[in-house]
Amino acid sequence: MTTLAHNLALRLVLLLAGLAPLAQASRLKDLTLIEGGRDNQLVGYGLVVGLAGDGDSNAATTLRSLANVLQRHGLTLNSQDIKAKNTAAVMITADIGAFLKPGARLDVTVASLGDAKSLQGGVLLQTPLLGADGRVYAVAQGPVAIGGFLGGAGGTGGATVQKNHPTVGSISNGAIVEREVAAQFVRDQKLRLLLHNPDFTSASRLADAVNVQWADSAQAIDAATVEVRVPDAYRTREVSFLADLGTIEVTPDTLARIVINERTGTIVATSTVRLSQVAIAHGALTITVANTPTVSQPNSFNNTGQTVVLPTTQTKVDEGKGSFIVFNDPPTIERLAAALNALGVSSREMMAIFQTLKRSGALQAELVIN
Repeated sequence: MTTLAHNLALRLVLLLAGLAPLAQASRLKDLTLIEGGRDNQLVGYGLVVGLAGDGDSNAATTLRSLANVLQRHGLTLNSQDIKAKNTAAVMITADIGAFLKPGARLDVTVASLGDAKSLQGGVLLQTPLLGADGRVYAVAQGPVAIGGFLGGAGGTGGATVQKNHPTVGSISNGAIVEREVAAQFVRDQKLRLLLHNPDFTSASRLADAVNVQWADSAQAIDAATVEVRVPDAYRTREVSFLADLGTIEVTPDTLARIVINERTGTIVATSTVRLSQVAIAHGALTITVANTPTVSQPNSFNNTGQTVVLPTTQTKVDEGKGSFIVFNDPPTIERLAAALNALGVSSREMMAIFQTLKRSGALQAELVIN
């Protein structure tokens, strides 16, 4: 990672931390989910045809599936008499909402199940999508868009060009809902709100905000659940009550947490991160070991000697100059980000510093490493 990228990453951490005082309240509908109104997952097995030779290499399951499709259309063939180069066996997945009615459309994801090279240009044949209870809730069909391509002859001496992932695609509005998912969100004139990010403080604040609008109507059950009683003025008008309830604004609490993704070098820290009084020193140590082969050849007319290759190893050690920073005042994430920026450390070095701070007990935050 270049020095410019290091500075940009560190300044981004500082910028995000500096934006904390500007945090605004969020709508209740963006913080919670109504109990009984959850999504459900659907899955199905189908065939994608029209792949111009990029399909499965005559897999037994694909051939039998293709023979079954032809049989439904009145053509009986032995699976051994069919070629599947233009066909691919696929799995289809989708999410269906709780309040979708028959006739509504869903987006579906199509993924190759066999050894097909690409789904480019393929068309998914009509495929039922099943829920966890084994019942059909939607039917998918249509042309597959993969957002990429696979080109070239391949094989010995051939070159191929690939963009994105050609064996996974999607069909926008590719499924039609055939069965509604039964949902009941009001029971005994009460409903429950489930927080996306469970937290006792956030649940208490949410209940207080609802009680300001409708006195003694909300109660925090636990960190993830707030029970709300439908006011008498909204009897038989629960939908209107939910619409008004969703517009209430609440400021959720944020846990002190630092999330590190070592694969991408991304570090995200919340503004509530605090450190105990601590001193930090950091220096870089780089060890380079290089193996250079050399040839040892005997003198002329020497019948006993042999030409051999001998390795020559060179080791180089570079130790960067370390800096020592002492935090006298209670350090916040803003001061820590400024100090790390002054040290000029890279994102990977910052990860090591955060892990060391956590092991020392000076970091008063949850450290999550992905």
